[in-house]
Amino acid sequence: MRTLKLTLSYDGTRLVGWQRQAAGDSVQGVLEDALARFEGGPVTVHGAGRTDAGVHALGQVASVEVTFAHDPATLARALNAQLPDDVRVLAVEDAAPGFHARFDARSKTYRYCIRNGPVASPFERPFAWHVPQPLDVEAMRQAASRLLGRHDFSAFRSIGTDVADSVRTLHASAIVETAGAIPWLGDDGPLLTYEVTGDGFLRHMVRAIVGTLVEVGRGWRDPAQMDALLQSGDRARAGATAPPHGLFLVRVVYD
Repeated sequence: MRTLKLTLSYDGTRLVGWQRQAAGDSVQGVLEDALARFEGGPVTVHGAGRTDAGVHALGQVASVEVTFAHDPATLARALNAQLPDDVRVLAVEDAAPGFHARFDARSKTYRYCIRNGPVASPFERPFAWHVPQPLDVEAMRQAASRLLGRHDFSAFRSIGTDVADSVRTLHASAIVETAGAIPWLGDDGPLLTYEVTGDGFLRHMVRAIVGTLVEVGRGWRDPAQMDALLQSGDRARAGATAPPHGLFLVRVVYD
């Protein structure tokens, strides 16, 4: 038995998410189906992050145990020949026995893109949340910085999520403002990106944070309210969950 580590990139627009579903293409499903052709039987692929439908990845990591002997470079090329065009294998590596993409991860980085202008290009519609109202970026930065450190993030998780511990540590939580993310399309207003790195994330946690930060930017909340939200642990007191299409899993770090 051999353990492989795969690094993946995908456009989640039409996908039903990472996890295999009864209907529709999932990243796990298409990857397992492609690997099964080499294994000669079913395989189980584990992902570092269970991205939802519509969420994208620049550097998702997966692990799988197989018995076939194809070298990593050849396997990467062969998998890409089998996979749909919106799922790409960037690298295949032999990993230590027992390596698990999810449980061995030490940190993950997510990025959320917001196009803040009166009109957004239709070409970036699948990859950024269009917020036409002016946003106070400095207030959003102040609010984002208050999330740094170790906290109970119950106020920023989906209601009904079954996890034993909702305490997580954020190592980075920042808003960056740039202009014209796709230069050849022109400047359609500022592009805001929220980038966050942590030792783990609850279901919909990043999107709930972004929805709350946008409410701060609109002037509906004071940045200092983030402290009270964290202490409350009440999801109903935080902002709406931001749409999935602006979210990217950027990287996963291991020891």
